Amino acid sequence: LLIVVNRVLAYDRNVCPFSECFDLYFRPHRFSDIRKCIQRLQEESMAGDEQKLDNMASQKSGSIVLDRFLRYLVFVFAHVGGAGAPVPQNLTGQNVTAASRISFKKKEMNLSVRLKWLISGEMKTIKQKHMGINSEPPVFIICNNDRISDSREIQEEHKGYPSEAEADQALRDGNKLAQMEEAPLFPGESIKAIVKDVMYICPFVGAVSGTLTVTDFKMYFKNVERDPHFVLDVPLGVISRVEKIGAQSHGDNSCGIEIMCKDMRNLRLAYKQEEQSKLGIFENLNKHAFPLSNGQTLFAFNYKEKFPVNGWKVYDPVSEYKRQGLPNESWKISKVNSNYELCDTYPAIIVVPTSVKDDDLSKVAAFRAKGRIPVLSWIHPESQATITRCSQPLVGPNDKRCKEDEKYLQTIMDANAQAHKLIIFDARQNKVASTNKAKGGGYESESAYPNAELVFLEIHNIHVMRESLRKLKEIAYPAIDEARWLSNVDGTHWLEYIRMLLAGAVRIADKIESGKTSVVVHCSDGWDRTSQLTSLAMLMLDSYYRTVKGFEALIEKEWISFGHRFALRVGHGNDNHADADRSPIFLQFIDCVWQMTRQFPSAFEFNELFLITILDHLYSCLFGTFLCNCEQQRLKEDVYTKTISLWSYINSQLDEFSNPFFVNYENHVLYPVTSLSHLELWVNYYVRWNPRMRPQVPFCFSFQKKHIFLPKETWWCRIMWRYTADEVL
Repeated sequence: LLIVVNRVLAYDRNVCPFSECFDLYFRPHRFSDIRKCIQRLQEESMAGDEQKLDNMASQKSGSIVLDRFLRYLVFVFAHVGGAGAPVPQNLTGQNVTAASRISFKKKEMNLSVRLKWLISGEMKTIKQKHMGINSEPPVFIICNNDRISDSREIQEEHKGYPSEAEADQALRDGNKLAQMEEAPLFPGESIKAIVKDVMYICPFVGAVSGTLTVTDFKMYFKNVERDPHFVLDVPLGVISRVEKIGAQSHGDNSCGIEIMCKDMRNLRLAYKQEEQSKLGIFENLNKHAFPLSNGQTLFAFNYKEKFPVNGWKVYDPVSEYKRQGLPNESWKISKVNSNYELCDTYPAIIVVPTSVKDDDLSKVAAFRAKGRIPVLSWIHPESQATITRCSQPLVGPNDKRCKEDEKYLQTIMDANAQAHKLIIFDARQNKVASTNKAKGGGYESESAYPNAELVFLEIHNIHVMRESLRKLKEIAYPAIDEARWLSNVDGTHWLEYIRMLLAGAVRIADKIESGKTSVVVHCSDGWDRTSQLTSLAMLMLDSYYRTVKGFEALIEKEWISFGHRFALRVGHGNDNHADADRSPIFLQFIDCVWQMTRQFPSAFEFNELFLITILDHLYSCLFGTFLCNCEQQRLKEDVYTKTISLWSYINSQLDEFSNPFFVNYENHVLYPVTSLSHLELWVNYYVRWNPRMRPQVPFCFSFQKKHIFLPKETWWCRIMWRYTADEVL
């Protein structure tokens, strides 16, 4: 897509009437749709079957703009260099102008003229079908060097084709139609309201007037008067709160809406009250942004996209444990929780010590918060040192003991013959753990567990993290105080909490790798800080998790299957924005991963776009990957059969998420530096909505001078790099 479209448009962009809708569809969430068409086009082009290309040009997708856009691509494939050769080979020559010319009845016709002829033919069809204008059936040209064929045999030069003036008019009409185009829709998405003359109060460019479209998935605002056109595309799942505000300053009899988002931005809209009473903008936004609070389902259950890859098959627990060398003489793959009776927030398949009986597991579960017993997450391939995870013991103020639990931890230690001690990493602060003890929780005492060493990592709870992110949002959007930026960031303590997570994970990884000692990790309930620490430590220890599919499996295993409460922490479809259960736990984990990619740029197969895409769809509710709180709930809601996995989308276009500098060093352990001097704020994510924080040098593509500017902070420019490196060299 990048090669075919961008190079042609760069050569003569003004010719194409799709320049404005090109930006509309040239987005990450459209890549999958268009990539399929491109793949089919290239296959047919290489096969040299002009009839198939002609048939593709007549297919309808349901969108006027997209139909014309795809027919334009068919035209490019069929005309540039002939239908018998794939376009990428024909558009990479030294002289693109010469390469883009063909012979037509012994007359040189450049790309501009050919495009105009094609577009004029399309415009006749569009006018006839959608505007009630009678016209002749269009002629789709298939050229191959000195030969031309179409639905009619052309006997005379230019017969049946428009004049130059008619072609120019067709271009102008094409732009008008493109400007009138409604919001692009996903398969299964439907429009709920369209309101004109809505004012978006942009904090950077001022008030912008346009048309607001509300669907069951997104809020889409577009202004076609600006050049380039102003588009605001916000998935409704990103919205945290919608409030009415006064908007007297923007005209009489007007009102406004303020939209607080989970992705670091706030939006303000103003509109006339009579329009509000007719169309109910506020009500529509509230209804579809919070479907679960209004008795509806999340859009992920209506999304009908088809992908060539089934992302639900990325993670298979038995296969993953076998990859680690399990089962062995000390550990077994157990289905004791197959009905979720032992622990309703654990997966059906777990790994426990071989010698422990199921009855003893039940007694251990009764002594652990939420029944979350110690289970294996990862085992070292050589030393057999293990990472096990669980929740806090229910010791209580009376120091209650459980012989089965004590024996269970002793068995975990004995499974590793190279060490005679078990390290228990409690993620909480010492004082908080003591407070929990008074409430019935607690921690392992060294008197009850004589061969265990207890270490508190002093990581704050979910409420502190939520407040830290709130402060970060205040300083990052919309206005940035340049004079106090560093001190303001420091005042949020966000990087300090990132440092504490990384430092804790490094200690765990070091005990496993260098100390050859097994560790147990827990916090209070074992689904927040525990998931952060175990997954980060495993990422440091195991190079497999640093690949794209390995990282997906890591998230599926340590976060999704082991019951991180995504629905509660994110608030999917719920209008209770003040819910105390909300917290950016998973966001912190991804931030820590990004910090590691900065320190080890060639150690990870995925790029920054991969991480940002995961976070965007954490909120979007487009995919089923992060829905619900545990495996049992997902099965009950038929998530695996009625929704699509995020990994289906990502793994269908791996090139866009791949790190070109990746080197796969197997069995290489990473120890990131956790000093604050080596950590930085992830500006490309937290401050990405502020145009003043983006690179000031625009992307430039020149065939004649052969130079390219690639600002490293712009993800789509980095994607372009893999296609244009040959040009630079």
